[in-house]
Amino acid sequence: MHNHKNYLQFGILFICISFNVFAQNPDTKEITRLKKLTQEVTIIRDNWGIAHVYGKTDADAVFGMLYAQCEDDFKRVEMNYIDKLGRLAEVKGQSVLYNDLETRLLIDANEAKTDYKNAAPWLKKLLNSYADGINYYLYKHPEVKPLMLTHFEPWFPLLWTDGSIGAISTADLSNSELKSFYGSDDKFAYVEKIKDMQTGSNGFAIAPSKTASGNAILYINPHTSFYFRPEIQINSEEGLNAYGAVTWGQFFIYQGFNENCGWMHTSSNVDVADMYAEKIVTKNKKLFYEYDTKLYPVIEKKITISYLKNGKLIPKTFTTYFTNKGPIMAKRDGKWISLKSKNRSMKSLEQSWIRTKSKNFDDYKKAMELKANTSNNTVYADNKGNIAYWHGNFIPIRDKNLNWSKVMDGTTSTTQWKGLHNPSETVHLFNPTNGWLQNCNSTPYSVAGSNSPKEENYLPYMAPDGENYRGINAVRVLSKGKEYTLDKVIADGYDSKLSIFEVLIPALVTSFKKNIQPENPLYNELIEPITVLKNWDYYANEKSIATTLANEWGYKLNPITQKVYIDEGEMDQVENTIQFAKNATADQMIPQLQTVINELKTKFGTWQILWGELNRFQRTSGDIDLTFNDTLESLPIGNGSALWGSLPAYKSGYQNGTKKRYGYNGNSFVCAVEFGPKIKAKSLLAGGNSGDPKSKHFMDQAKMYQKGEFKDVLFYKEDIDKNAERTYHPGE
Repeated sequence: MHNHKNYLQFGILFICISFNVFAQNPDTKEITRLKKLTQEVTIIRDNWGIAHVYGKTDADAVFGMLYAQCEDDFKRVEMNYIDKLGRLAEVKGQSVLYNDLETRLLIDANEAKTDYKNAAPWLKKLLNSYADGINYYLYKHPEVKPLMLTHFEPWFPLLWTDGSIGAISTADLSNSELKSFYGSDDKFAYVEKIKDMQTGSNGFAIAPSKTASGNAILYINPHTSFYFRPEIQINSEEGLNAYGAVTWGQFFIYQGFNENCGWMHTSSNVDVADMYAEKIVTKNKKLFYEYDTKLYPVIEKKITISYLKNGKLIPKTFTTYFTNKGPIMAKRDGKWISLKSKNRSMKSLEQSWIRTKSKNFDDYKKAMELKANTSNNTVYADNKGNIAYWHGNFIPIRDKNLNWSKVMDGTTSTTQWKGLHNPSETVHLFNPTNGWLQNCNSTPYSVAGSNSPKEENYLPYMAPDGENYRGINAVRVLSKGKEYTLDKVIADGYDSKLSIFEVLIPALVTSFKKNIQPENPLYNELIEPITVLKNWDYYANEKSIATTLANEWGYKLNPITQKVYIDEGEMDQVENTIQFAKNATADQMIPQLQTVINELKTKFGTWQILWGELNRFQRTSGDIDLTFNDTLESLPIGNGSALWGSLPAYKSGYQNGTKKRYGYNGNSFVCAVEFGPKIKAKSLLAGGNSGDPKSKHFMDQAKMYQKGEFKDVLFYKEDIDKNAERTYHPGE
């Protein structure tokens, strides 16, 4: 079951979890300490508003990094921790009550506090500096009014330890099942977390044999919610010099590079969490579960969550249940279902930091030996010309004869995890002879084309991921490439072919020809749109009517063609699409196109709408919940959905009654880096680095983003100084 956490010891435990974080005004002694600390930290803002942070120690750099993040977008820093504390309902109301309950069941704040107390001195320094940086920002900016967290604690980062966008793995269990189990006595609405989100990322590594300079190149292309990560550089006199994307409120570069090597993480579908059917027995009015023919007490926790209603916080207390596998999350076929997972760990946070200071390939491999990264694949390149790929990192050892995407028998130790696989046992590939690697949230068995790892050599739970159309497109593009430069890698990374329609549109054309005769009224209505699609080259383009028709039509087809995350034994997106195209009836394809034509005519008076006219980029405020308006300025975007195979991702949709589609997810921070004697890199952000609409760096990259034009990365101090907009100590 996909995706995490060894929870508990045997016994009965009643805990009321309290998350009150009280406002604290630093006393004079604390102020003096922090002011002295700021003198060890220098922030240089370059001409794109990007912060380059210099500290005497790593901890100093972390202090400056968090201070700079808060300057750029404090509300996003705060919201990420409101979420990880399981306190969203205090802000958003009862609709997210069960999202908070899920978080509290899977991310234990008391465990995070204990980890902080036990942290190694070097890590504790970083954690303290994380809190100091944010708290000093709040002290220096009394005009900033937090929604809730007026004081940040140093254990907060131990709630969220690997940097990925989801960060909670629940196997195939849904939020609705959780509500059904724990909330059968109430009528609250809830917001279902979308499992099959069209997110993900692309990562390419190009070996020296395929580059013009003879240096390795890494392409970093996460697909996230817009404005989810800023661009930043952190330096210290303790060997830290990392550049890249950091998730708001975290203190390590999640996707980026140092002077020696670079790392790109793509979301993984490796099985890292499992469901268990428990046998529950009641004795003397107490609950027990059976395990290896013995009965053990079901552990109970009282969890109180407050939700906002009519301006007041209303507490709701849940009695929650745990076995030795983890929390009870659902009831299926009359049996309680527990979840075993690993959604946070101190070792994961250590690994997230240690890899940013890797000096070489061996260092990076040592970081991977920590086996604590639960949600990421890794694409790697370095200045010695090495390229590498790891599919996942935290992979439990299990009985190879079982299908672990199913519910396991919880009554026996034979279904327990038997430790973790070493990275050498997992799916990986170092320096393939073809000279390139790619991952687009797709199977590792196509990561290097014909030079990829072989599926028969690995256990199924290590890589249930199927192929998708981005993976197909990436292999096609990279197989032809040579003499790569930064610009050529970026150009290939922006290949906009919507490969899925190479399968679907010929099937549509054949069906139309076979079933709709000239005397049929539908013929005259659809023959011209059908001809436009038939003559299309399948590339998304701002000036293309076919892109509009294909995109709108694709979303109306059987959802099976959109299924990109699969369990062991299921058909992948490509297989599902081929089967659909082969067997689809006219009724499954033609009325859907007719609906598209009618909808476009209703909105615009014609179906002949250019893709860029429909598909727009707009940033009107710094709000976390984006809103869009057809009457306000926006930019046309030529890129299409990654779901259809486009390498540059641009996920857009109709918002609040708009006639046009507006982007909110996809290419956000994008970077290409060449590892020679000297680093060369280019990058791009959606909109700009600041979340403040009054800042000139709120939209200064928007037109570049529209055109896919990258800026030069300023990595070296002399270049940063030449392009410095402001140099200061935090608080000045």
